[in-house]
Amino acid sequence: MKLKKGDTIKIIKGKDRGKTGKVINVDRLNNKITAEGLNLFKKHSKPKRQGQKGEVILVTRPLNAANAMIVCPACKQTARVGYRFENDVKLRLCKKCKSKI
Repeated sequence: MKLKKGDTIKIIKGKDRGKTGKVINVDRLNNKITAEGLNLFKKHSKPKRQGQKGEVILVTRPLNAANAMIVCPACKQTARVGYRFENDVKLRLCKKCKSKI
């Protein structure tokens, strides 16, 4: 998976198409990512104590990593990620502007 925690992504498919956010969590086994403020769903919670009311909470759910693209910090466009080795260090590159991500 070419996305990492802390990357800025843009949703390219689904109900939040066009929105951008920061990656909070990456699940490599299931190819899922969780982004801050994206893919929000309502969760109804029961009251914990007597006299307390139930609530509706907005929860971020994981989404498929194929539905998101990374936003290059240099050119501010969505791009694919490439790799290059410099002095035995693997660097991630933007395929559009060739700058380091």
